[in-house]
Amino acid sequence: MLSAYLLHIAIILVIYILLAASLNIAVGYTGLLNLGHVAFFGIGAYTSTLLSLHHVPFALCMISGGILASIFGWLLAYITNKLRGDYLALATLGFSFVVFSILLNWTKLTRGPLGIPGIPKPSIFGFAVHNTLSYFIFALIILMFSLVILFRIVHSRYGRLLESVRDDEIGLSALGKNTARLKSQSLMISTFFAGIAGCLFAHYLSYIDPSSFFISDLIIIFTIVIVGGLASLKGTIFAGIIIILLPELLRFIDMPSYMVGPMRQMIYAVILLAILRFRPHGLFGKINLD
Repeated sequence: MLSAYLLHIAIILVIYILLAASLNIAVGYTGLLNLGHVAFFGIGAYTSTLLSLHHVPFALCMISGGILASIFGWLLAYITNKLRGDYLALATLGFSFVVFSILLNWTKLTRGPLGIPGIPKPSIFGFAVHNTLSYFIFALIILMFSLVILFRIVHSRYGRLLESVRDDEIGLSALGKNTARLKSQSLMISTFFAGIAGCLFAHYLSYIDPSSFFISDLIIIFTIVIVGGLASLKGTIFAGIIIILLPELLRFIDMPSYMVGPMRQMIYAVILLAILRFRPHGLFGKINLD
């Protein structure tokens, strides 16, 4: 029983590390305050789910989920191209509410609040991921492959251009670089991997509904990014382990069940306040939050 529980937590950890790492590309490396990231998580999950229920091969479902999320990322970048700072944050937040409303009300496609049950487990090249252990190994491979790609991007010449957009967009424009294109590309990369994370999430739980992709989930993702440090994928990995595992310790403390949820939110708040007060650049971040 305990081993099954630990494997479940490990799979959720893998998914959230991938989701937070993808957000860090936009927020940390490019300086795009995207508060709609959870919407792309949902787009990837629903795309992969609907395709798999029509017997499309899993690999194609997963890639399609990432691509469609990336297309919506480009659309959001195009719409918000002239927005900066708080205005960009509000626009992306509004986008997440729009996506949530579509998932909730387009019942012919998404079944609305009833959700979609019976999502099949992945099967690639004849290998069926049929139990929790094999799914953990599968999800971990996807995470490692994705992180290798993201690490190569951010430590390349192109990655330095993204950081230049964050640090001095006007100066970069004066050098002849198309900053609008760079921001669009950054958001597309970020949302692509959010879609991949959504696919892993949906096929693991075998059931999704709109409440799985509401704005409240953004708190966890942003907490991981901020605690780990902006523009630090290594920090995202370490912070993901801390933020996901720490609240789980509450399960081993004797307290009423109705207190567990609020206590988790309090823990996230305390960690964020401590980071902002004593280590404003996060565990391994390059940018101060003050």
